[in-house]
Amino acid sequence: MGLLAGCARFHPQPILPAQTAADLENRSLDSPALKLFLEGALHHELTNWPAVSWDLEMLTLAAFYYHPSLEVARAQWAVARGGETTAGQRPNPTLNVTPGYNSTTFLPSPWLPLGFFDIPIEMAGKRGHRRAQAAQMSAAARLNVVTVAWQVRSTLRASLLDLATAGQREALLQTQIALQQQVVQRLDQQAQAGAIASSEAATFRIALARARLDLADAQRLRVEARARVAEALGIPLRAVAGLKVPVYPDLSPKLAAELTSSEVRRAALQSRPDILAALAEYAASQAALQLEIAKQYPDVHLQPGYQFDQGDSKWSLGLTVELPVLHQNQGPIAEAKARRQEAAARFNALQARVMAEIDRAVAVLQVSETNSAALRSLASELAKRSESVAAQVRAGATDQLDLLNARLESAVAELLRLDGQTKLQQAVGALEDAVQRPLNLPDAIFQSARRETP
Repeated sequence: MGLLAGCARFHPQPILPAQTAADLENRSLDSPALKLFLEGALHHELTNWPAVSWDLEMLTLAAFYYHPSLEVARAQWAVARGGETTAGQRPNPTLNVTPGYNSTTFLPSPWLPLGFFDIPIEMAGKRGHRRAQAAQMSAAARLNVVTVAWQVRSTLRASLLDLATAGQREALLQTQIALQQQVVQRLDQQAQAGAIASSEAATFRIALARARLDLADAQRLRVEARARVAEALGIPLRAVAGLKVPVYPDLSPKLAAELTSSEVRRAALQSRPDILAALAEYAASQAALQLEIAKQYPDVHLQPGYQFDQGDSKWSLGLTVELPVLHQNQGPIAEAKARRQEAAARFNALQARVMAEIDRAVAVLQVSETNSAALRSLASELAKRSESVAAQVRAGATDQLDLLNARLESAVAELLRLDGQTKLQQAVGALEDAVQRPLNLPDAIFQSARRETP
């Protein structure tokens, strides 16, 4: 019984769908447990809680706390760490007891009990190769947590950008519609006065109807974007109902130069988390091959035994060795070699894909910067023209209809500028995802999120 004292006991942990669903519904951005998590990750106290405003860093940490995909990655890493423990274990000895009885004699004793131990001794460093393989697989699983964390951040950033853009687009469309309504009203007044034909206002009415459809579509996109933000955070939609999303500034030349530099490209091709994980998997395949090669050398089993033979005590020492006469483990060795080649091919394919992603992202960023600059210049010129027409109206050189048309052109240009800025930010995000910079993820991503119980 003493041997069983250190044995683990099974403790059932049933999954209750009703309870898990309630936990999901109760998630929010004002949770006290989330506050503790953020303070630990940010290394400073949050004096104002619930937070009035959220930036990308805080929202990313909230996603690290709640998002279920990170919990899956952490659980997979825990399984890999358990594999390290398994790989380091030495085989247990076994005890064999064979009672015997001689019915033809009774003196000095008819009993012939026999007992012996089987003590396995691994040869050729098999345990070391197992441990090396398990350690590399654990490293790959840990790096996978970083990869998943970056994917969570990327999805959240894109969703926040969509939500911010949808809100700005909606506001600009409302301004445009208000101007178009005034233009249509003035044209109707001129048509009633007989100054123009009533058909001349038809084009403006069609444009007004189209703008109203665009506004309805922008409102739909805003609702969808907010739902995607909630999904990216891992919380219900109602928890982000009043969330004020950060507005992204224009891309700075310094950031663009950093992301497109040859040093960042080289670092991405060599040190992205998924590339490092692929290298760890290749190293694990190397260790697996070494293990299979080591298995050509058989293990030794020492078998010390004792027998009480009719009053005599007899000791013995047995030795068992597998004879590699039919095969020398060539089949598993061939499989291990093929798996190493597969791991190398996967690494090369991943590195080629990363290179293509970086090249594509850099090219799209350069084009997006040019287009965005042109659209900003156009919006600026039309805004100046609108101010000039307003000055002419005040001087009596032109009428209000010309001013409304100028302001309408400026509003349309602002929509184009917003689209160009959004595509530029999307290009920045794509390049960040390709090079995975800045890679300043906190250690909190490796910690299991603390869940509140309602």
